[in-house]
Amino acid sequence: MIFSLPLRYLPVKTAVALVSTQPEPEPVTSHDAWIEKGTPAFMRTVLALFSGGFATFALLYCVQPMMPLLSKEFGINAAQSSLVLSVSTGMLALGLLVTGPISDRIGRKPVMVAALGCAALSTIASALMPTWELVLATRALVGLSLSGLAAVAMTYLSEEIHPQHIGLAMGLYIGGNAIGGMCGRLITGVLIDFVSWHAALLTLGSLALLAAIVFWKALPESRNFQPQTLNPRTLVNGFLMHFKDAGLPWLFLEAFLLMGAFVTLFNYIGYRLLAEPYHMNQALVGLLSVVYLSGIYSSAQVGALADRLGRRKVFWASIVVMGGGLLMTLTQPLSLIILGMLVFTFGFFGAHSVASSWIGRRALTAKGQASSLYLFCYYAGSSVAGTAGGVFWHHWGWNGIGLFIGCLLAVALMVALRLSTLAPKAA
Repeated sequence: MIFSLPLRYLPVKTAVALVSTQPEPEPVTSHDAWIEKGTPAFMRTVLALFSGGFATFALLYCVQPMMPLLSKEFGINAAQSSLVLSVSTGMLALGLLVTGPISDRIGRKPVMVAALGCAALSTIASALMPTWELVLATRALVGLSLSGLAAVAMTYLSEEIHPQHIGLAMGLYIGGNAIGGMCGRLITGVLIDFVSWHAALLTLGSLALLAAIVFWKALPESRNFQPQTLNPRTLVNGFLMHFKDAGLPWLFLEAFLLMGAFVTLFNYIGYRLLAEPYHMNQALVGLLSVVYLSGIYSSAQVGALADRLGRRKVFWASIVVMGGGLLMTLTQPLSLIILGMLVFTFGFFGAHSVASSWIGRRALTAKGQASSLYLFCYYAGSSVAGTAGGVFWHHWGWNGIGLFIGCLLAVALMVALRLSTLAPKAA
């Protein structure tokens, strides 16, 4: 197609005229097919994707506050303990390269429902494993399963929600991610002071099954989905097309950098606060997950702000906010450390909300593959940087962590400024 907009964005008469002159046109989608803000369908979609985002991040990050406990129980260091999270995010990243294209063929909702159910069952299985190796194996299955929802949710929203409301809808979905991340860490962080980590994982797995049922019942069926042929040449061509775009590769890099910075901070902040001079107990460290409330707020508010002011302006400002929060965590007073965690979280979820909706607007075709590539880099950053940060922790303590995260954010800011030079119609 030689035009910059798909046919469904054009008036019906214009789209019909183009169909007669294009050899392989995209199907015309009526404006009536969009899900509009304020309708029951919009509320159902938001509820379902909020539940899905909740379950995804709760299952993925519930093990993070357990890392110091797992280090003691299995006799491993902090970097090795971080594998309980990194193996999940790594497998999730690899799965994204497959599940996104599969959803382009068989549909969005079936892939997402199956993904949530399998991830919940794998979490329950991980609670029953007696050895570290088996725990890692089941955690890998959790990550692989969750790739089915992570790869498809953003694509579903970009296809079904009216373009004027996509920033808000994406922000609410990511707000579900934030609540899931908070509750996953909060529940396990508090429970493991009173029950075993096995019981804590069983609790999270059961809650995720309930979320999967809500998701299945509430999510409307796709109305704008058009199945695509699944073959290797199509997949390769789709990936190459996205990397030729002026903005998408930079957004993929941002996903790696920002998520790597975010996970590194939360992987090792528990080790710092459990040690001197703070000597906090595990339950109190777990309670600090309430800082995710700032991410719940910022994901929706910053997403809506980007709809009004433009993504180019809002995106780099969110990264600067993350840097400010990081600097606060380098101080000694506990109150400033907690405030820094809150500000850092606010900036991260705001930036992620903007970048996520930006992907859906720039990728005019093969949207599932574009989302998969973005999230592949997102979770690859979590896996690689989250474990690499352990080296800095062992050698230089929290100052080393600050240096590592600061370098990631500095590169992210330079990339954001590069993105701000994109043509206004593309941004």
